[in-house]
Amino acid sequence: MHVLTLTTNADAPFLTEQMRALERRGVTFSTLSVSGTVDGETSRSPLEYLKFFPSVLREAGNGYDLIHAHYGLTAPMALAQVRKPVVLSLWGSDIYGPVEPVSRACAPLCDELVVMSEAMRTYMGRDCTVIPDGVDLEKFRPAPQDRAREAVDWDGDAHHVLFPYTPEREVKNYPRARRIVNAVNGLVDRPVRLHTVYDVAHDEVPNYMNAADALLLTSHSEGSPNSVKEAMACNLPVVAVAVGDVRERLEDVAPSCVGTSDEALIDGLRDVLERGDRSNGREAAREISVDRTADRWVDVYEQVAYGNY
Repeated sequence: MHVLTLTTNADAPFLTEQMRALERRGVTFSTLSVSGTVDGETSRSPLEYLKFFPSVLREAGNGYDLIHAHYGLTAPMALAQVRKPVVLSLWGSDIYGPVEPVSRACAPLCDELVVMSEAMRTYMGRDCTVIPDGVDLEKFRPAPQDRAREAVDWDGDAHHVLFPYTPEREVKNYPRARRIVNAVNGLVDRPVRLHTVYDVAHDEVPNYMNAADALLLTSHSEGSPNSVKEAMACNLPVVAVAVGDVRERLEDVAPSCVGTSDEALIDGLRDVLERGDRSNGREAAREISVDRTADRWVDVYEQVAYGNY
C-alpha cells in the first residue's frame, strides 16, 4: 500500500515513529508538508496554505492508494483531489481552537476520521475511529535516575519537575505550572526545580524523563498528550489536569494525580515528591505502544483503500 501523507509538521516525532512502524508492515509513504515556519510567536499565513493546493493536486495522481491528511488544515487540500479516498487525523488543537470550523467542515467529506481520544470523539459528535499516538517502548524505557541526571546535568540534591514544552505555547499554560511548583516548593524537604525542556532531540527526551521526579501537565486542552504516554513508559509519575485522554491513561497508574483545581495539583505533586517512588506506568503504556497502534492503522488503511478488514 502506498500512502500520500499531508502534514503541517513532517518532523513531528510521533508522526515519523508511526510511519516507521507502518513501513515495517509494508506501507510506503510520500510526504508533503506545508511550507513556512511555525513557533511560539509565528504562524503560517493563509497564502502558504493556498500554495499547498497545487502541490497536492500534482502529487495525488502518482499511484497512491489513499491520502492521509494529518491536522485539520490539510484536509481541504486532500479533498481537492477527487481520485483517491481520504483519511483525516485530528490532533487536538485543530478542534479545540480557531481551526475547528475547518476541521468540522471537512470531516463529513472524508472517507475516515480518526481522533486521539474518546473525549475528542464526543466533542466532534460524529462516528469516527479513536487511535491515540503510540509510544516507542524501546526508546522510552526506565533507566537509573542518577545516570540520567548526570546526562542532563541536573542537581542531585533537588526535586526535579519536568514541563516538556516551551513556555511560549499558551495552550500549555506554563504560568499555572510555575504557580503549582512555587506552591509546592515550600512544602517539601528539598528545593523543587521546574524544567521547561523543548527543542531537544527526541532521542534525548528519555534522559529527561528518567532524570525527573514528576511530569507536570497543565494544558488548557489536549488530544492525547504524547508527553504523558512517554512518561508512563519511563515509569515517571505524572501530575496533570483532566484534558484529552489523560484520566483514562492514568486510571491504573500510581503514583500519579489527575486534578482540576490548583489545590488538587499542589497536593498531588507534593505527594509524588514526598513518596519518591517511580510509577507502574510502563505496564499501562503497553496498550498504546507504537506497534499496537500501527496494527490499528493498517486496519483503517485497508478498510478505506480496499473496503475490508
